[in-house]
Amino acid sequence: MSVRISKGKYDRLLKLSDDRGLFVATAIDQRGSLRKSLGHALGGEADARHVAEFKRLVSEELTPYSSAILLDPEYGWDAAEARHKDTGLLIAYEETGYDATEKGRLPDLLPEWSVRRYAEKGVDAIKILMYYDPDDDEKINTIKHAFIERVGAECESVDIPFFFEAVTYSDTLKDSASAEFAKAKPEKVKKYMREFTQPKYKIDVLKVEVPINLKYVEGTRAGAGGEAVYTREEAIAHFKATAGLTSVPFIYLSAGVTNEMFMETLELAGEAGVPFSGVLCGRATWQDGVEIYGKHGAEALRAWLKDEGVRRMIRMGEILSKAATPWWDFYGGKDKIEVVEREKTGV
Repeated sequence: MSVRISKGKYDRLLKLSDDRGLFVATAIDQRGSLRKSLGHALGGEADARHVAEFKRLVSEELTPYSSAILLDPEYGWDAAEARHKDTGLLIAYEETGYDATEKGRLPDLLPEWSVRRYAEKGVDAIKILMYYDPDDDEKINTIKHAFIERVGAECESVDIPFFFEAVTYSDTLKDSASAEFAKAKPEKVKKYMREFTQPKYKIDVLKVEVPINLKYVEGTRAGAGGEAVYTREEAIAHFKATAGLTSVPFIYLSAGVTNEMFMETLELAGEAGVPFSGVLCGRATWQDGVEIYGKHGAEALRAWLKDEGVRRMIRMGEILSKAATPWWDFYGGKDKIEVVEREKTGV
């Protein structure tokens, strides 16, 4: 059976992926957290100029090795303009962070933007990050489900791809880096993949967490002999179980881990044989450059990006070429995709 994809979405998905059909994307849509990290490195306070300059340098040096870059409208337009001519552009549509005084980590949209306005700026896809605990109160998750339905419908009306990122959390297991959270994580990831693969959300690509914490996998370099929550075989089983739940292509996010840990995680995903179609990799690539920028300035950061940053991108591309699956193969190949024209909407 074939799947139907509108021409606007299909063409943009091709632009966001490389010739192999893999998403090798750089993510640098952090806002408040990046400004805080830069301020700490500068030994004072970072302003908007510092954040925009950091993003622009990352874009200039790493997008020649990226099929796409994820940015934000607050600080990212200079970086968007500086990207390589063949690199696609994803943009964040959600407000950064959440109201910690209100239960549920409810999402909100940037009020001055719409999907249509983004498309008119030349954006190739919309990204939403939402904190999601599938075991939270039904009332909270009903609000979140409706929120994603609305964004999906808005993207469909403008004929632009919708990349959705769910980040698990728990109000009862507050430390997401703990062994206890690592035990709970696989089931939470399974539940949200099962939920958001439903057609009503109109999501084109799921940007998901790996279902395990590599630090707690027995025998891994990241674990280094520490506490083990899963055997290697159990970790591989979790990869397979989550991957089998989605009906749309999915990619992995780096979730702020070190570069070495994320590369080892991707290798494990490859060993599991799961059909993920690439990554949106952020801090694992460029986080170490924050201190260099703060202590030594823009040109020192550029030099580091040209050297270590490019080396990391090349290595990631090599791992993905062995481990990942073209997004169109998720549907059985390009010949199984029926590209349909949509009625013009003015974009």
